[in-house]
Amino acid sequence: MKEISSFPRLHLAQLPTPLHHLPNISALVGKNVYVKRDDLTGVVLGGNKVRKLEFLLADALDRGCDTILTTGGAQSNHAMLTAACCGRMGLNSILVLKKRGIWEKKGNQLLNDILGADVRFVDTDDYDDVYAEMKRISAELRAKGHNPYCVPVGGSVPLGSLGYALCVQEAKEQAMALRLAFDDIVCCTGSGGTMAGMVLGTMLYAPATRVTGIVVDPEDFAPIVADLVNGAQELLQCSARISPEDVNLYDCYGTGYAIPSAAGVAALRLMAQQEGLILDPVYTGKTFAGFLELCEQGYFDESENILFLHSGGAGGLFAIDL
Repeated sequence: MKEISSFPRLHLAQLPTPLHHLPNISALVGKNVYVKRDDLTGVVLGGNKVRKLEFLLADALDRGCDTILTTGGAQSNHAMLTAACCGRMGLNSILVLKKRGIWEKKGNQLLNDILGADVRFVDTDDYDDVYAEMKRISAELRAKGHNPYCVPVGGSVPLGSLGYALCVQEAKEQAMALRLAFDDIVCCTGSGGTMAGMVLGTMLYAPATRVTGIVVDPEDFAPIVADLVNGAQELLQCSARISPEDVNLYDCYGTGYAIPSAAGVAALRLMAQQEGLILDPVYTGKTFAGFLELCEQGYFDESENILFLHSGGAGGLFAIDL
């Protein structure tokens, strides 16, 4: 089996990110709740995508690429962080985004403007159209002598998921310093790559820990996450595989992706007022809402230690009317 350390990797994030107890939330839900602060990864406003980009941009540089193309919604955290990380590494970046939602110069679009990002919109609801445009732009770039590298939505590919396997290892070491072990990890599932990395990480470093993904996008994520985990296992030349039935998911997307929900906004306000932590209405607010609902349903045992992954997303908060 290959070690993750054998893969090319840039050091873009400020690691380890903090991990600490949430005393007021713990008292409210009657559980031992901790938070992993991946909103503090150190690039722009932080967020989970930086861990993935450490592997993806290293691979691009290793292949001699000079331009990174990626995609997402108009307020994509991943796209914004890709532009920021590319700037640090001297790479060109082109953000090919869906022209849906808040695409005016607010939130992450304001940050894209400050970063000098090359943003191009595709007026569609279908990512097939977006990927076709990325393919067209890539061909145009090659004709001009450039070497482009395309990153799918969210950076959710097996290579990127390795970053979150290492996050589990990092969290385990922090937990050991606190003389505890985590029984559960709760994370957002919005494109699948972060959760896949967490599942892979528990398989490698913390097999007694259960990972539960809170779904914030009405997709069938069980096969997506399983495929990403298995793809990462193939990269590591490991024979272990999982099936979609092994993926623990809970739907909390409300009326749809990127549409604030009453439960998500209430959860966002609760975390802010109880712990002074700012979540966002698209990802982490809904994730925390799902966690609270699972607590009410008796999903967690009373004595369990639970880790909530704060995956960032603050930029989008300033684009959406709550």
